[in-house]
Formats: sequence, C-alpha cells, structure tokens
Amino acid sequence: MPLEMNKEVFITCAVTGSGGTQDRSPHVPRSAKQIADSAIDAARAGAAIVHCHVRDPETGAPSRRLDLYREVTDRIRAADVDVVLNLTAGMGGDIMFGSPEQPFPTVAGTDMVGATERVAHVAECLPEICTLDCGTMNFAEADYVMTNTPGMLTAMGRMMTALGVKPEIEAFDTGHLWYAKQLVKDGVLDSPALVQLCMGVPWGAPDDLNTFMAMVNNVPDDWTFSAFGLGRNQMAYVAASVLAGGNVRVGLEDNLWLGKGQLATNAQLVERAASIIENMGARVIGPAEVREKLGLVKRAPRA
Repeated sequence: MPLEMNKEVFITCAVTGSGGTQDRSPHVPRSAKQIADSAIDAARAGAAIVHCHVRDPETGAPSRRLDLYREVTDRIRAADVDVVLNLTAGMGGDIMFGSPEQPFPTVAGTDMVGATERVAHVAECLPEICTLDCGTMNFAEADYVMTNTPGMLTAMGRMMTALGVKPEIEAFDTGHLWYAKQLVKDGVLDSPALVQLCMGVPWGAPDDLNTFMAMVNNVPDDWTFSAFGLGRNQMAYVAASVLAGGNVRVGLEDNLWLGKGQLATNAQLVERAASIIENMGARVIGPAEVREKLGLVKRAPRA
C-alpha cells in the first residue's frame, strides 16, 4: 500500500493493564480512584480515549470485580474533562498449565469464565468501546496461554454488538486480523471495524517494521486502526503508526519509562506522544471528533 500519513490522529492511553507491573513503578495505579485519576490526567494531556483495566486495590493484582469497574467509570464520567471510555474484556481467558510432563490440572493463576461473565462489566457500565482480543496465543510466561476460541469470540462479539458497545479488535498477530475479518463477514461485528495492532508482545507479532507493515496491509481500507509498541519502542511506534495512516496508543500498560532512569506517568506519555504527532505536522483530535469518526454514542451506565 502507498504511504499515506494520518493527519488527524487520536491518542489512546492504556492506563494500567493487567501485567505484573504494580511493584515496578509507583505511578502504576491500583485503586479505582487512582486509575480514574490517572485516566483523567491523561485526558487533560490530550488522550481522546482511555483504556482501563481494574486491579485489586491492596495487592495490585488484576481483577474483574464489577464494583471496581463501576467506580472507575463513574469517577471518569463525573470529571470536568471529556474522554471516550474503553474497557478491557480480555480478562477471564487465562490458562496456567502445570509442568510440561503434567499440564493438568491447571495451576494458580488460571482464570477461565464464560462469555457472559467476561462482558458483565461492559453490560453494566456501557462504555463506548471495549476490547476483543481476537485470538489465542502464548505469552512470555512458560506455561501461560491467553485463550480466545472462535466460539468464545463469536459469543462475546455478538453481546458487544447487541449492547451498542464498539469492539476494539486487539490483534497480536496476523491470524488475529484474519479472524476479525471473518467475524465482520459473519455479521458478528459491524463494519467498518476498529482495530488495535499490538506489536512486540511475546510471543505475538514482533515489533520490526516489516511485520508492522504486513499487519497494516491486512487491515481493510475502510477500518480505523491504531498501534502500539511495547516497552522502549513505544514512542517510535507513535511515529510509525501515524506515518502508516493510523492512530496511536501509549500508557503504563505497555511501557513504564519516559527516558533512561525516568519512570513515567500516563499524562507524561500522552504529552510526549502528542508532541511527536504535532511535530510531524499532524493534529491530535479530541473525544468529540473520535465519536463522530467511529460512530460512538456516549451513554450513562445502567442504574
């Protein structure tokens, strides 16, 4: 495809994630209030979308508690700054196997639930966007598998569509894009779709530019895409995604550092991304323009 730079760019801030980063930086938010406050600060810094997980407020461990999601979304909606809400639906598909010689029974860390439970917080909070991890893959841990079967994705995708919440397809490899296109073809997801290209997550798509452009070239022309690179390449992928015609994602879910020896806040990462985008001659767009672009409707949560 010919190089066509995006001149109207939105920034997503991935606020906290579900990885074991809670003890590696004091800026990684744990409590619902901390997560909401960090998301609000990111919105003030220029993020049009905030992508939120929740954590146990005491341990920082990833959580699926509905009350925590409700508190985060209520606090963000009550803030004096507008932002598009994007909640994860990636939790509840984790398998931790036993040893290579005795994989069953599964061990501590396994969290497998049904499709309805995986989207329960989405149904209650009614964000404008929620994520749909479009495939099963190995992660860096030796015996951990993120599990998203075609049947599970079809069920979850139909629920999201029925709720009027736009799925953000998270594609960690080319096959995930292939299946996402099938979900659209089958009428499970509406077209044009929204996709996040997730680069450099072991063991998905590596974050070299050849692989990135292979991913970009597999996104249908009428879809909207965004991209991020993990860790030290986060800011490089801000520039790469804009040059390739996409939007950008930054945040503490994907990278803890602003520079060598300097731990970042979410707001600082958003500010750095906005500076890169503007210095490239593009414009950072806000939440109202994102809603218009993606056909989103801002709604109140269920009573």
